[in-house]
Amino acid sequence: MDLLQDLKWRGIIYQQTDEAGMEELLNKESVSLYCGADPTADSLHIGHLLPFLTMKRFQKHGHRPVVLVGGATGQIGDPSGKKEERQLQTREQVEYNVEAIKKQLEKLYTAEGDNKAIMVNNLDWIGQIEMITFLRDYGKYIGVNYMLAKDTISSRLETGISYTEFTYTLLQAMDFNHLYKEFNCKLQIGGSDQWGNITTGLELIRKMNDEDAKAFGMTIPLVTKADGTKFGKTEGGAVWLDADKTSPYEFYQFWINTTDADVVKYLKFFTFLNKDTIEGLEKAVKEEPHLRAAQKALAEEMTKMIHGEEALDQAKRISAALFSGDLQSLSSTEIREGFKDVPTHKVEEEQSINLIDVLVDAKISSSKRQAREDVTNGAVYINGERVQDLGFELDATVRLDNEFTIIRRGKKKYFMVQYA
Repeated sequence: MDLLQDLKWRGIIYQQTDEAGMEELLNKESVSLYCGADPTADSLHIGHLLPFLTMKRFQKHGHRPVVLVGGATGQIGDPSGKKEERQLQTREQVEYNVEAIKKQLEKLYTAEGDNKAIMVNNLDWIGQIEMITFLRDYGKYIGVNYMLAKDTISSRLETGISYTEFTYTLLQAMDFNHLYKEFNCKLQIGGSDQWGNITTGLELIRKMNDEDAKAFGMTIPLVTKADGTKFGKTEGGAVWLDADKTSPYEFYQFWINTTDADVVKYLKFFTFLNKDTIEGLEKAVKEEPHLRAAQKALAEEMTKMIHGEEALDQAKRISAALFSGDLQSLSSTEIREGFKDVPTHKVEEEQSINLIDVLVDAKISSSKRQAREDVTNGAVYINGERVQDLGFELDATVRLDNEFTIIRRGKKKYFMVQYA
C-alpha cells in the first residue's frame, strides 16, 4: 500500500488543497514537509500527537520531516479553537518550553540518512524581522478581507480579538514561505483547526515566489471518542508526553482502558502496525473482546514509542502486579507509581497504630465489628500479604521507604496510609 492509500485507509486525511497534485508530487520526488507546535506548555500531550505521527509516516516512505517549534509564534498565541485571548507567557518561559518540546519531538523521527528530520525554531527568522519590513514585505500580500474570512478570526469578532492574535495567521504563513525557500518544503500538515493558517501560507508562497511555485496543505481530523467526550483527557487532566507529568504507567493505563468502540480507530491513527495486523485485532475485538488484545497492542505500541522498552516493561509489570495483588514483585517506587490515585489516609509518623483502628479511621471498613470480620475472613492485605491477626500493628516494619503502607480490602479495593 502506498503512502496516500495507507493514510486514507487509516482515516487520517481530513482536507487536502490539491489531492491529485500532491499524489503526483509524492510519486515523483522525495518531499520536505513540515508540522509545527507552539510551546504553550513545557510538554506536548497526546492531543498533539497525530499530525507529528503522520509526518513520521511520510519519513518512513522516504520524505523529509521539518519539525517546527514556535519560539516566535508561541509568544503571540494562535486564536484557532479559542473563544478568548490567550494568556501571554514570558519570553523565558517560552524559551524553556521550546527546549523541552524539541527533546520530545526529536525522539519520534529518524535522525540519520538523506531524509533525516530537521528541527527548527521560527524565532530564528521571525525574530530578525523589523516592524517596517514585516508590514512592507509581508503585510501587503495578505488582504484584511482575506483574513476576516478565516474561521479562526471571524469566530472571534463578536467576543473580540487583539491585533496580536489577528496577525498570527500571517506569521504562520511566513513560516511556510521561509521553509519553502530554505528547505524546498512543499507540504504543511496540521490539525483540522489549522486549515486557515495553512491556506494563508499557500497564498503567501504563491504571491512571494515565481509563477512555478507550488505547495500543498493537508489537515488531520480532530480525534474524538465514540461517546463524544474529549480525547486525551482523564480525571487527572491531560495525558502528557512528559514522564514527570504523566508517568509511563499512567500513560499505558490510558491506552489500555480504550473502549472497544474506539480502539481500532486509535490503532489506525497512532500506531505503525500494518493493515493485516490491525484487521486481525479488529476481528479479535468482535470475537473475543474479553481478552482485550487490541487494547494491549495499542498500549504497548504507544508506551514503547513515547517512553521506550524499559518503561513499557515497568508499566506492564505494575499492571500485572496490581491485577493479581502480588505487590512483592514491585519496588517501592513502582508501588508508589501504581497507587498514586488511590484513597489516602494520613497518620502521625511516630505512631504504631492498630490495624483495626486504621481500617475504621481510614473508612476502609464501616465499623470495628466489620473491620474485625474483614481481618478474620482474610479480606485484608498489607503490602500484598494477607493479615489475619486482630492485634496486628502498623509500625516501621510495614512502611515502604518509611513513607507509606498499602492496604487492600477484598480483591481490588486499595488504600494508602501515609506517614506525616
